[in-house]
Amino acid sequence: MPQGYEVSSDPTRIDIDYVHRYLSEVSYWAHGIPRDVVARSLANSIVFGLYKTDGAQLGFARVITDRATFAWLADVFIDPALQGKGLGKGLLDAIFVHPDLQGLRRFMLATQDAHSLYQKYGFGPPPNPDRLMAIVKADIYRQP
Repeated sequence: MPQGYEVSSDPTRIDIDYVHRYLSEVSYWAHGIPRDVVARSLANSIVFGLYKTDGAQLGFARVITDRATFAWLADVFIDPALQGKGLGKGLLDAIFVHPDLQGLRRFMLATQDAHSLYQKYGFGPPPNPDRLMAIVKADIYRQP
């Protein structure tokens, strides 16, 4: 992690308004998501905040997991003004050493544009993609 920044998995440090603002206004995957849905998602995940050492939150990620066999990495973001400084790598490094995320049989994610970053951590196309199925409601948060 670059000097002056830290990652914490303490859920009490997460700035829900900051995370909601990014997800609902900036992200391509959760645009329009209601704040109460974000709060529920945080309460039911292992959350990771990226902070300046002065406490200001500058990034976020969460992992949905049973803490035994499976995990899904979601909602990963770094403040756009700080991208390209190694902070995303530092955030992912902290996630992959978290004690509750060791020895999992399957760790998955979906990404539109960060394949090369995640490949460095061992992610790739799933084996037997013909076995994967999904219900996708891509526009669930968009109002008509």
